[in-house]
Amino acid sequence: MNPSQQLSTRVLSIVWFWTGVVSLVELSGQSTALLEGTLIHDPVWQQSAIIAGALLDLALGWALWHRPGRRVYEISLACMVLMTVVATVLSPSLWLHPLGPLLKNIPIALLLWQLRESSAS
Repeated sequence: MNPSQQLSTRVLSIVWFWTGVVSLVELSGQSTALLEGTLIHDPVWQQSAIIAGALLDLALGWALWHRPGRRVYEISLACMVLMTVVATVLSPSLWLHPLGPLLKNIPIALLLWQLRESSAS
């Protein structure tokens, strides 16, 4: 892995890890507020969804940091696409948010694809 690929992988790892940590820290605050007005009305289900998503984010962050490679890039890309689809179904207005919580996934997907293509393993 060249230095540019390593830097890109580390940055993506930090993004995922930080997202997982913040989701857990803000479990009853901003994280729950994002689910208000969606199809998930029960607070127990809301917190369960947040915790599951946060654990997935933490796992992806860990895998990208410690086991970067073609398979991890593919899994990360698949998980991100799945989370984007779920978020779109639950709250399509996130596509119109000025800070781009879903829009950011497009360049991340392209970066993951590029890393996948340039990865030997």
